[in-house]
Amino acid sequence: MKNLLFPNNTQFWYETLRSMSHIAYGGADFGEVVATGERIVEGDYDSWHTEWLATADRVADEAERALKTGHKVSARDGFLRASNYYRSAEFFLHGNPCDPRHDHAYDRSVACFRAAAALFTPIIEPVEIPYEGTTLPGYLYRVDTTGTPRPTVIMHSGFDGTAEEMHFGGALAALERGYTVLAFDGPGQPGPLHHQGLVFRTDWENVITPVIDFAETLPEVDNSRIALLGSSMGGLLAPRAAAFEHRLAACIAVDGVFDLGQVSVRFTPHDREEAERLLRAEHAPELDAALDAVIADNATARWAFNHGMYVMGVDTPRAFGAAYLDHTLADGIAEKIQCPTLVCDAEEDEFFKGQPAQLYDHLTCPKTLMHFTVAEGAGAHCHPGAMRLALARIYDWLDDTLATTSA
Repeated sequence: MKNLLFPNNTQFWYETLRSMSHIAYGGADFGEVVATGERIVEGDYDSWHTEWLATADRVADEAERALKTGHKVSARDGFLRASNYYRSAEFFLHGNPCDPRHDHAYDRSVACFRAAAALFTPIIEPVEIPYEGTTLPGYLYRVDTTGTPRPTVIMHSGFDGTAEEMHFGGALAALERGYTVLAFDGPGQPGPLHHQGLVFRTDWENVITPVIDFAETLPEVDNSRIALLGSSMGGLLAPRAAAFEHRLAACIAVDGVFDLGQVSVRFTPHDREEAERLLRAEHAPELDAALDAVIADNATARWAFNHGMYVMGVDTPRAFGAAYLDHTLADGIAEKIQCPTLVCDAEEDEFFKGQPAQLYDHLTCPKTLMHFTVAEGAGAHCHPGAMRLALARIYDWLDDTLATTSA
């Protein structure tokens, strides 16, 4: 899709399109997104933060006024949009050391989402999921208040998304179709990272297992029909969990990711073997210089390395590249998945092009590869701009799959 804003910065445009995609489920208004984007200086992270924060503050203030005067639907809608705009405001502030402004914007995003959540019927309930001596933050979506067990979708984002954003990226769509939903943030994702310092881990099954344990205590969950959906980097994390956690009835990768090490190597001038050796070496000054040059020249790389050091808990671009090497479904891991698995693939994926097909080819379970195209407006990574289309196809697949597996 052609950049409608930020013609010379694909990362700024993608993040703008991402906000536009949330219009479909109440997370933005087109005019608010465009008006904000037009005020932003292309490529300037400070400008991005300032303008999105201003829009978020304005929308949140209006929602507060609506709530105080008894206009609960208007308040709910405003809080949802403000939450998403605060999320966008802090998006580029994760350089190492992390910019202190991002804590304020993140906490405001969560507060606004929770204000909106309390205004749904039934309410969207914030939950704390027991996990290794602490908890993981999440949200429970109930179809009604009867406590009837229903097929359930556990969902999480990936490298840079939030549990709150999953409202627009799959939770509300699942709820509309009669699913119980449990959305959460795991280690390396915003809630546990901001407030507990928990960074990403490769053995995601040890994250999902306690989440399923928690889900199975809820009366609204049909324990025989629990699906796991992972978005973006979650398209690797969710399949990784499914390879070892066999209580899942289905797994959905939006979009599929097979091996993050391929991304690390792409930013080096070396083949895979040499790149791995240098990324893991105690000292590699020439590679350090090469990565610095890539970051200076490439807007997407600049953001990815800054954010990556933050979420992986490392201090250098090269250490981030080394951490990525360990996130893989190679060496027989993908082949361990037993449940039916849907792998989504975007025609013009900027980040992981070709990897959905790699994952699909390695699967030995019942499997489906679902293509989304530019002509449909769905060709970008995770299909921003075509959320209704994408989620309809994804949940139609899940409807059919869970009906089959429960027979």
